[in-house]
Amino acid sequence: MSKTFKYGLHGLPTRHGVGPSCVSLPAGQWPTITDFLVERFPAITRETWLERMQQGLMADEFGLAVTPERPYQGHMRVYYYRALDDERRIPFEETVLYQDEHLVVADKPHFLPVTPSGHYLQETLLVRLKNRLGLDGLTPIHRIDRETAGLVLFSVRIADRNAYQGLFRQHTIHKHYEAIAPWRASTVFPLTRKSRIVEDKPFFRQIEVPGEPNSESRIDVLEVAGNVARYALSPVTGKKHQLRVHMNSLGLPILNDRMYPPVEHTPDDDYRLPLQLLAKSIAFTDPVTGQQRQFETRFSLNF
Repeated sequence: MSKTFKYGLHGLPTRHGVGPSCVSLPAGQWPTITDFLVERFPAITRETWLERMQQGLMADEFGLAVTPERPYQGHMRVYYYRALDDERRIPFEETVLYQDEHLVVADKPHFLPVTPSGHYLQETLLVRLKNRLGLDGLTPIHRIDRETAGLVLFSVRIADRNAYQGLFRQHTIHKHYEAIAPWRASTVFPLTRKSRIVEDKPFFRQIEVPGEPNSESRIDVLEVAGNVARYALSPVTGKKHQLRVHMNSLGLPILNDRMYPPVEHTPDDDYRLPLQLLAKSIAFTDPVTGQQRQFETRFSLNF
């Protein structure tokens, strides 16, 4: 008989700071759930799935254990834990700048992802903070690129998350970035860049296309040194890679950007050459407490 987990309808609990992944079972004729998973995820061996089941690391949405011979049943969700063999340690440390019962503000180093994806699981800002602070319900309110350093906000309580995310939807939060990029005297600053940004190929790269703008950035110069300058960037919207795309479209690609301008093969990380883009400061009225909040990163760029 299948074991029933005490956490019931919510699938599996957080494990080592990592929440479970979820897969929906469609209508179909697979003999067992195991057979479906092997076909659905060809990169994961049957032995890996069987090992997860044996360790009690898989359950359905009702809290029942998924076992090797359990018959297939469509229109149901199955929860499981991702695992990465020999995940490489990212040799840079985050800092917690502020913490209360509602909000955590972290300073993220270059190269560290905010949330688990792809080849990154334990080596992400979210999982590191969950393990460090003992806050299983911690949720990012927004995200910055893995290559970008600087401020990231987290909601401690699920009940508060929507209120904090509303700051970004309503554009009532003030975010400021800094970047190091080439200097061109013929470009007049300050300027506002508006364009339509869509997903390019490969999927992780973005591109500007004709059409109604869905992105807006305000750009100014802070100081010039020879052929490069330090820029102040204020994104009004929050499209993926927006600041990087806008700077590249101006013919001023951010120093050490491995994707903009586009290249056929994205180079591997070089820890000696971090992207010179920094989430510098953030200010807002806290929607939960009503207090004025303002935070600034302790990181700096190599100008």
